[in-house]
Amino acid sequence: MKSLALFWYKGAMSEINDIFRDLLDNLADGVYFTDMEGRITYWNNGAERISGFTRLEVMGKRCSDNLLVHVDGHGQPICNSGCPLKATIGDGQPRKAEIFLHNKDGSRVPVRVRSSLVKDESGASTGAVVVFTDNTVTSQMAERLARMEELALLDPLTGLPNRRYLESHITSRLGELRRNGWIFGVLFMDIDDFKPVNDKFGHEIGDRVLRMVARTLDANCRSFDVVGRWGGEEFVAVIHNVDERALEEIGERFRVLVGQSVLTEASSLRVTLSIGGAQASSADTVESVLHRADTILYRAKKSGKNHICIKPMPA
Repeated sequence: MKSLALFWYKGAMSEINDIFRDLLDNLADGVYFTDMEGRITYWNNGAERISGFTRLEVMGKRCSDNLLVHVDGHGQPICNSGCPLKATIGDGQPRKAEIFLHNKDGSRVPVRVRSSLVKDESGASTGAVVVFTDNTVTSQMAERLARMEELALLDPLTGLPNRRYLESHITSRLGELRRNGWIFGVLFMDIDDFKPVNDKFGHEIGDRVLRMVARTLDANCRSFDVVGRWGGEEFVAVIHNVDERALEEIGERFRVLVGQSVLTEASSLRVTLSIGGAQASSADTVESVLHRADTILYRAKKSGKNHICIKPMPA
């Protein structure tokens, strides 16, 4: 981080020499510089790719100005308290954090953030630099997605695994559970009140909402878990190596982050998820474990929506 500051051009906040600019623009990581008020003065290509926002859209603004609007793992905004950039500007100490930024498409993307002060030749603080890394697990997914495309196992709208793939995947996991005792759970998720969204905004916006929810779920799914589109506004996640408590924690994370996703081009449209979760047993079939999760999802809906239920209904 300190080496980045050494290249800063005579402390001029908006001018970076061409060599330094080329280096930054070829980084996979997002990099942006701010002045001491937190206003963005430089935004590299990596920042555009990860966030979806272009230089023209962010220059002179703060990340809290309806841009990245970071939240923590509980969905709580951190722009007013807990912001690594603000803390670094305040006390001069570098920070590291794992948070969730708001992508331009509305989804919530997990990122690792590092912030540090920038100083001029006299040692005076002139601003800050933030480096953020996409924390989405992508390397293992590329090969999987290529194989799935060949087998027509992807949902064409969201790019997630489709119902056919999910059924096949659960079949395989049930076999492993019976042979090796490898436990897993299923989360059945439904977007609350999705029909009024289509009725009010039209199907094009409805499709964008589905893609926003899909990306948020996929970006925040562990590398060895699978989340896919079951159909309509329903999604299913197959969560490996979890008991009921861990299954609920992961489902709650999905619920919170989807609720914090926002489609700004449609009057800051937000949606919520209701989730039902079921732990698989060796006696289950694909149909029985999904039916149990779907039944528990109905309980979540009856509880007021934007809710998660895991434990089965008492006998």
